[in-house]
Amino acid sequence: MRGIEVCANSLPSALAAQEGGAIRVEFCDNLAEGGTTPSAGQLQLAREMLGIELWPIIRPRGGDFLYTGLEYSVMKADIEFCKSTGCDGIVTGILDQDGNIDLARMAELIALAAPLPVAFHRAFDMTNAPCQALEDLIRLGIVRILTSGAGKSAIAGKDTIADLVRQAAGRIEIMPGAGVNAQNIAELATTGAEQFHASCKVHIPSNMLFRNTDALMGSLTDEYSFEQTTPEKVRELVDALNSLPAHVYTTG
Repeated sequence: MRGIEVCANSLPSALAAQEGGAIRVEFCDNLAEGGTTPSAGQLQLAREMLGIELWPIIRPRGGDFLYTGLEYSVMKADIEFCKSTGCDGIVTGILDQDGNIDLARMAELIALAAPLPVAFHRAFDMTNAPCQALEDLIRLGIVRILTSGAGKSAIAGKDTIADLVRQAAGRIEIMPGAGVNAQNIAELATTGAEQFHASCKVHIPSNMLFRNTDALMGSLTDEYSFEQTTPEKVRELVDALNSLPAHVYTTG
């Protein structure tokens, strides 16, 4: 099924994704760090207000995907909360020190999440052997892999994505993400992928009148703007995808 999954970094972004025609929201916080688990309040309200699928990311922090025992406990608690909230699935990923899928921990999280399905996020792009990682995730029962083809963007990793789609052979969904937009989705569709991941975000300027430009609250250099998905950008991407003829979907 063709469709756009929107990586929504807030409740307004999630609602914009729905308004724009997305089939699914990957719900997160802290997009600048690649996405972390959203708050309980955001999850509760998103479940109440969204009619499309809601898949929160289970990631306790930014950085690598090698987690301590305490961080792993947090992930398990977050999965339990997502189940109680009525989410449609979860998105997560754990690696070991050598860049392999952490099979034992992933199997435990999948069992804990049941009956919710589990997707694997771009931790996949940090594995040491993507072909082996793909087979491992299929055996674990993962339903979808988000990937840039291990490149800086999905366009840069397009050839690898096409190889992964061929290797997957319908056993798991391969979903390109990272820099996907209405201008390049036709090229990305030639990989054979049918679902695509994008944030469709813009910078929203602050309405603050008083501004202290000396102090910073974190690593961002601009405290007076934030990123948010807009329904217009989602609709533009959805329309671009839906306008593609069926024969575009080929891995050559």
